[in-house]
Amino acid sequence: MTTDHDDGYVLALDIGGTGIKGALIGTDRRRPRHEARRPTLRDAGPDAVVEGVLRFARELYDTGRDRWGTPPLAAGIVLPGIVDETTGTAVYAANLDWRDLPLRRLLSDALDGLDVRLGHDVRTAGLAEARLGAAAKAGSGRFFFVALGTGIACAIGTGGGMEHGAHGGAGELGHIIVRPGGDRCGCGQRGCLETLASAGAVTRAWA
Repeated sequence: MTTDHDDGYVLALDIGGTGIKGALIGTDRRRPRHEARRPTLRDAGPDAVVEGVLRFARELYDTGRDRWGTPPLAAGIVLPGIVDETTGTAVYAANLDWRDLPLRRLLSDALDGLDVRLGHDVRTAGLAEARLGAAAKAGSGRFFFVALGTGIACAIGTGGGMEHGAHGGAGELGHIIVRPGGDRCGCGQRGCLETLASAGAVTRAWA
């Protein structure tokens, strides 16, 4: 056990449609102290994805506790789709086939009661840009942050904060229908933007 990081650290998890990125980050917010990646395993079904997330989170938790002698101060989890940050619920994630999943409670139970916060992946990335990145450097409180991955979404920056929308769906560009009758999307519609222009769609088209 080492004691060179006695100022505390947090656990971070980014759940994507293809992979899950995890890190242990000090309160100084500089380079992560530990990083790891795991596949999402969505082809095995939504329950398998949940089990994989909980297992990976526990692995990170144990790594930090074993390495520095104390557990994380808290955990921050981001995921795609519609997220109710107040209740900690994954309301709907098309790429993970999750509906009304009480993810915050499941993670907190798996991590010995740790304080867990949930957020939308792209809005959280936009918030980071607003506070620490390009938008902060430009001095702009109004901006779009667009992310292309398994799906497509954007964060709408307004006054240094993020626009959530009336029902938590602001910025879900990927599910706008741009080619009626086109390929079926994970959300059940046909011809959504992310069936044509997401990183996953481009990879499939050119494989």
